[in-house]
Amino acid sequence: QLVESGGGLVQPGGSLTLSCTMSGIRLDNYAIGWFRQAPGQEREAVSCIRSSGDGTNYVDSVQGRFTTSRDNAKNTAYLQMNSLKPEDSGVYYCAARYKFCVPIAVNFDDWGQGTQVTVSS
Repeated sequence: QLVESGGGLVQPGGSLTLSCTMSGIRLDNYAIGWFRQAPGQEREAVSCIRSSGDGTNYVDSVQGRFTTSRDNAKNTAYLQMNSLKPEDSGVYYCAARYKFCVPIAVNFDDWGQGTQVTVSS
């Protein structure tokens, strides 16, 4: 089970850190993907971190602004979002799959409940 936290309302240029905590099983062997979905749009892959700790971003517009990380001792992965823009708004989901990252939602087995991120002045 994945539990997310950290969403909220932030002004443009602000920062948020999303957390994704896995319960019932160790995080060590799992990749954590981050997806977002804006109203009326499809869910898109934003970022992912492999079980090895290597992270990648899938959306050009978040390069240099979003960073994913993990703390296996806390069974938690993070998405640090800086210099937020209104177009970053949406429901953010974390999801888990074994070891490796792919930017395809259906390839992830377990999902968090989602957390709303709203970037607005």
